[in-house]
Amino acid sequence: MRILVADDDPVSCTLLDRLLRKWGYEVIAAHGGTEAWEVLQANDAPRVALLDWMMPGIDGLEICRRVRARTAQHYVYIMLLTANDKVGNLVEGLESGADDYLTKPFHPQELRARLRVGLRMLELESRLVEARESLRFKASHDALTSIWNRGAIIELLERDLSRARRDGSSVGILLADIDHFKRINDTRGHLVGDEVLRAITGRLKGEVRAYDGVGRYGGEEFLILLPGCDHAKLGAKAEQLVKMVERSTIETSTGAVPITISIGAIASGDCPHAELNSYLRAADNALYRAKAAGRNRSEMARLSDMEAATAGESAAQPTPETAVAPTSGT
Repeated sequence: MRILVADDDPVSCTLLDRLLRKWGYEVIAAHGGTEAWEVLQANDAPRVALLDWMMPGIDGLEICRRVRARTAQHYVYIMLLTANDKVGNLVEGLESGADDYLTKPFHPQELRARLRVGLRMLELESRLVEARESLRFKASHDALTSIWNRGAIIELLERDLSRARRDGSSVGILLADIDHFKRINDTRGHLVGDEVLRAITGRLKGEVRAYDGVGRYGGEEFLILLPGCDHAKLGAKAEQLVKMVERSTIETSTGAVPITISIGAIASGDCPHAELNSYLRAADNALYRAKAAGRNRSEMARLSDMEAATAGESAAQPTPETAVAPTSGT
């Protein structure tokens, strides 16, 4: 554990340095408040700080206030050191954001015990952050493949479409489906089916850019988002993915499994003002044609697909004649 020691008194600073190193801590010394604040702003700043109350430049209280005003950085456990033991000063120090308060001169073992309390608090805080991030990941990622789940990939598509409309670009939308996947589950078992899904996920992610989106749209369906991809580029990319999967036999616990995929594709730039569901329906129509044409191929959405999808969106919206007025109390 790295500890920041900030004290303008060189004797006190040296004594603390020796004491902390004897206990196994790594010490970063600052000889004033300004220097201490610079250390605490670094990305790899110490998680524990021992600050003298009275220092030139910025005093310990002001450093506490500045640290607590931040929201993005890790929590820093702060202990104020002062020769003033008045109750009013103790309250002021804790209200400024300090976690603990130690009056000079102090017994070394008291300092050691208080530091252990601080380390326990930091460990608890780290566990809480880890648990929160784990829950956040589980809420947005598919449990089997660890890629975006349906809700998250749709949310990402909404953002990409909004950005594309603002800057006049296009988002490539690919709806990919594993061919004859039910046959794999029926003949080799669902565990092998899971192996295939994970392997296909890895192959698809390996063929797109780091900022492209890959999500599990359904059971064996994947939704792939390619920002900045127009009609011509999208058609080439879809065909590349089809050929890539066809060439790479998947090794499973029951032996090699040959796999192919079919893809329906649409570039939002071809119809820039359509609704999100219209793009998905059009891509689904194109995917259906790819399946009907023999599978292991890609199809680009046609204008008729978008017209049918847009018509479906309009039909789903109630008109003044067909809308039902709410009853009293609803």
